[in-house]
Formats: sequence, C-alpha cells, structure tokens
Amino acid sequence: MVQRVGIIGAGQMGSGIAEVAAKAGSDVLVWEAKQEFADAGKARIEKSLAKGVERGKLSEEDKNAALGRLTFTTELKDFADRELVIEAIVEDEKIKKDVFAQLDKIVEDEKAALCSNTSSLPIQTIASATKNPGRVLGLHFFNPVPVLPLVEVIPALTTDSEVVQRAEGYATEALGKTAIHAKDRSGFIVNFLLVPYMLSAVRMVEQGVATKEDIDTGMKLGAAHPMGPLTLADMVGLDTCAFIADVMYKEYGEPSYACPPLLRRMVQAGHTGRKSGKGFYDYN
Repeated sequence: MVQRVGIIGAGQMGSGIAEVAAKAGSDVLVWEAKQEFADAGKARIEKSLAKGVERGKLSEEDKNAALGRLTFTTELKDFADRELVIEAIVEDEKIKKDVFAQLDKIVEDEKAALCSNTSSLPIQTIASATKNPGRVLGLHFFNPVPVLPLVEVIPALTTDSEVVQRAEGYATEALGKTAIHAKDRSGFIVNFLLVPYMLSAVRMVEQGVATKEDIDTGMKLGAAHPMGPLTLADMVGLDTCAFIADVMYKEYGEPSYACPPLLRRMVQAGHTGRKSGKGFYDYN
C-alpha cells in the first residue's frame, strides 16, 4: 500500500486532497510555489480539521495526528521518494506540463503514479511532456474533497495498468473514495454532462428566460438537485467554468460547450463567484 504521497498545490483542491490523505495515515508532502501559499494551504487544512472536531466527526487526537503527517515545501526535488503524486494546480496546460516534466525526472520509483486532478485537460497531453508517460494518469477528485466520495480514474493511452491499479487502489482503499472510470476525453464523465448544464443556465439568465433565483429553485425542487446550476457555478468558480468551457469547446467544437458572453464578462469584471465574494450571487 502507498504510504508516501505528494500533493502539488495547496489551493482549495490540493489542500482537500492533502487533508484526506493525512487523515488516512499517509506521509503527505505538499508543494507550493511560494511559502506564503504553502502557509495559506496549511491554515486551510487546520481550519477544516478543526471544524471536523467541532462537529464530532474527528477527535482532537486524530486531528493532531493528521497535522503531524503533513509537511510543506517549495522544492519539487523533495518529491524524489514519493510513491504517488497528485497534481492540483491551476488549469493551465503549459504549467502542468512543465511540472510533470520535472516530476518525471525527480520521482525515483518507476512505478510511482504521477496523477493530475485536472477537470478538463486530456491526460495524454500532460503525459506527452514526460519521458515515462506510463506513470501518468488522471485522478480527478471533487470539491469539497473531504465530503464528496467520488474520484474519476482516467488512464491515457500510454498509462501502465500497474500504475492505474496503484492510484485507484490508494483512492479507494486508503481514502475510501468510490472510483468511476473514464476514457481520456476532455471533461471525462461528470464535467462532460455538468458543464453544458451550467452553461445553459447562464444562457437562460443572459437571454432573460428566467431569473437566477427561479432557475436555481426549479432545478432544486423540480429535479431534486442539492443546489441550482448558478449557485454551483459560483461555488466551482466562474473563471474555472469559463476555462473548462473553452477547453471542451476546443476538443468537441459543439455549441453547448461554448462560453456564453455573460460568463466571460463576469470573469473579466472579477466576479468569479464565492471565492471573490460576488458572482451570480453576493457572498460578502
């Protein structure tokens, strides 16, 4: 069983993955480009674990044990001994490829799984940056990671089956996630269905078909969704939604994946949803 895990990125997704890995008993090393980002990630994890204690889902002893398994670094070279690495940085193809090219040289275990948490980019594109593409696959978690039980497993055409088994086994056996399998196509399973749904809701607002409140209420009460598509888009981040839409439109060329002008204008205005305090709804 995998014990030494590396997480690239301490943002919302990276810190969530690091938290569940530490709670599962793994030795977790988290990388960030700057110390201030690493400190922010650590604080995010500490806050989340403290909430777990408050809600009675975690003991104080287990919280402290999890924190003791976490180490933070700004040096990728520290990942040499990792058995599994999960990248969770910005959805930028160039940056991801650069990180994987470096990890390919640094991580010594030839069967170490080098995983990307990308929600939209084809895995083969990322694997092409390495000399050992057999180690690269997609392992896509969902936000918030400590709460949502799903992970998508996406092998590239070049991924070794043994590497897939190592990554999936860790996600299911150690982290307790439910795994579903997708072919290496932009959006995989969930976002292939979810993104056009959210974009359709944006177009409805843009065209004056209905108010944002009625659209969200309609999907909650009429389709039994836990939240409406516009509330969900705000939670995901409108900039992330726009980026994924662009990647998927490039891949498929279908109008349902085209980014609506309203969404692009909101991103340009800095109204990116819950994280900025303003999106389709106000959060200040």
